[in-house]
Amino acid sequence: MRIRTKIIGALAGVASAGVLAAAAMPAQAADNDIVVGFAVALSGGMNAYDGEATKMAQLWIDQTNAKGGLLGRQIKAVYADTKSDRVEGARAGLKVLQEGAQLVFATADYDYGAPAALQAQKAGKISVFLGASDPKAGVIGVGPYSFSAEKAAQLEGATMAEWGYEKMGYHNAYVLDDTAIEYDKSTCAGFNWAFPKEGGTIVDSDTFKNDDPSISSQVTRIANAVRDHKVDVLMLCTYQPGGSSAVRQLRDGGITIPILNGSSMDGTYWISAVPGLKDFYVPVQAVVSGDPMTSVQALTNEYAAKYGKPPTTQYAYPIYAWLQLWAKAVTAAGTTDAKPVVAIMQKYTNEPTALGPRSFTPKMHIQTNIPLTIVDIADGKQTPVMQWRIKEPIPVAVLYRLKKAS
Repeated sequence: MRIRTKIIGALAGVASAGVLAAAAMPAQAADNDIVVGFAVALSGGMNAYDGEATKMAQLWIDQTNAKGGLLGRQIKAVYADTKSDRVEGARAGLKVLQEGAQLVFATADYDYGAPAALQAQKAGKISVFLGASDPKAGVIGVGPYSFSAEKAAQLEGATMAEWGYEKMGYHNAYVLDDTAIEYDKSTCAGFNWAFPKEGGTIVDSDTFKNDDPSISSQVTRIANAVRDHKVDVLMLCTYQPGGSSAVRQLRDGGITIPILNGSSMDGTYWISAVPGLKDFYVPVQAVVSGDPMTSVQALTNEYAAKYGKPPTTQYAYPIYAWLQLWAKAVTAAGTTDAKPVVAIMQKYTNEPTALGPRSFTPKMHIQTNIPLTIVDIADGKQTPVMQWRIKEPIPVAVLYRLKKAS
């Protein structure tokens, strides 16, 4: 997932629209509906991430309305296209608020979603990023009424480190970090924290950028480390489209050791670029085909029945679980007003959802310690291996990459 974390950039993206915030007085709904607003990428590059998550949210809305709605009222969705642009994101947020939105959905990326989420915060409404993996997509980066439906990228890296060391017996790792976006840096930060803590050794590390046409020098250094220092696993932190190119170059360069990555390489749509790929593992919240949880299997089938085909990656699913928790809090509070609803949600600890347990605290509105399913991508398909939950909380210094933490 393309997650950039510099808050200055997010704030700059709303500067031109920020002066309009005072004018963003929510209009009264024409009827008694609960209005929710999608200020998301209905077009442009970010639609690859927002599209399926928006459809999943609409599935939840339809299911809820069929059961009588929420607080005895139907839920009505309104939409505004951010066009995958940050300034348009602020305008889209204002637009759905003016249409009466009590809940604002923001795009699945911190930088691109923050402009709309900030408008919701100014209006005193709850916002939720469809899939941002940066812990700042919430309290720190937006405000106390903002959430992310996703998990922290650091959790992905830490999960792969623990599982790799304890279950697969990897002891000597090489870390290759795609520094083009902050998400990858955070994924590697989680691995770099957890793997030595387990007893493993990070022999060396290297970097590249997603659009680099060649990583031949990095491949050579990794090959030397495999030969000279018995490196037995590669932690790769990258995303598409450059990720498939990097994996192909690694395998073509004779790097046959197992490769671990974050959720950003989930899916089989890219593996035709790496014929014969095997020993490639990613952690996910939900597996599109063959998830070990029957509730996820049922959700996949319901999505396919509505839209004609199942989702393509795990990024479609998290918003459904978040909406279950939001609805539960709204029911308990007897209102959609942000303050009482958020107060209830912040007390959730291992609260059950269709995707498994979820927790929030007053300072952390993103998942930092949930079970993830390890998926083996090989032979043109994904195969669930097992679920894994890290043993201890990730330090704040790691979550926000403030400093190196042991």
